[in-house]
Amino acid sequence: QVRLVESGGGSVQAGGSLRLSCAASGYTGCMGWYRQFQGKEREGIALISSDLSTTYADSVKGRFTASRDNAKNTLYLQMTSLEPEDTAMYHCAADGTFWRCSGDLTRSFNYWGQGTQVTVSS
Repeated sequence: QVRLVESGGGSVQAGGSLRLSCAASGYTGCMGWYRQFQGKEREGIALISSDLSTTYADSVKGRFTASRDNAKNTLYLQMTSLEPEDTAMYHCAADGTFWRCSGDLTRSFNYWGQGTQVTVSS
């Protein structure tokens, strides 16, 4: 069983930065960051394998950076140049079995955190 707890969300003005954290318990393997806009489906934005290789959605490439500290069992998402369109609930996810993500942002995950809200004002 894997438990994921996100933190670090909040309100920021356009152009600002935030750093999200996802503290995990148990073996996580491949992990990802997703976001859900109000009334819309969840969007995959970043994947990071246990070997630290990453994949990003075009919408965040160059602005967001996913990283992980395997010793602390924690996933991070550094977000810069935030835009009002980034306003969403952000969730982390973990596979719990496979270490490699394979670069598919539409892949399914076995474990999800409750999410942390990010609000960007213009």
